[in-house]
Amino acid sequence: MTLAYIGLGSNLENPVAQIKSAISDLKAHSELQQLRVSSLYSSKPVGPQDQPDYVNAVASFHTALSPIALLDVLQSIEQAHHRIRERHWGPRTLDLDLLLFGDEHIQLPRLTVPHPYMLERGFVIRPLMDLAPELRLANGHSVKEHVHQLDTSDLVSIDEEE
Repeated sequence: MTLAYIGLGSNLENPVAQIKSAISDLKAHSELQQLRVSSLYSSKPVGPQDQPDYVNAVASFHTALSPIALLDVLQSIEQAHHRIRERHWGPRTLDLDLLLFGDEHIQLPRLTVPHPYMLERGFVIRPLMDLAPELRLANGHSVKEHVHQLDTSDLVSIDEEE
């Protein structure tokens, strides 16, 4: 079993409900075990600013799936949430990114792990700290150490009871 971390994001069609529904889908999948989920956070969009703010979270689970099979599962959940890719870094109902897959380094046409932008994104690192503050990142720092190197001033924790 491999410990995987994924990022969840949404900024369309009730983003909190989209994230919660995706979490339910992940919990229900027989190949994903011991699911843990960070708090939810609101953040400004990366890229075009003419779109709503995002709701983000990070989840972890153990799986026996291969990285590509896991990517297929994540993309099928995105499709079930009517994911449309209109433009790069554009708005979306649901985005599920494979951030880490054990200690593996993967460079494939469809998948790069660790996620190539995760170290730059407070909306990934801050929720990851909820789950694994001592986890060592590719830069040699723990998540807890690295979060202080990022601007997380636009991140707002969202009460999950909304």
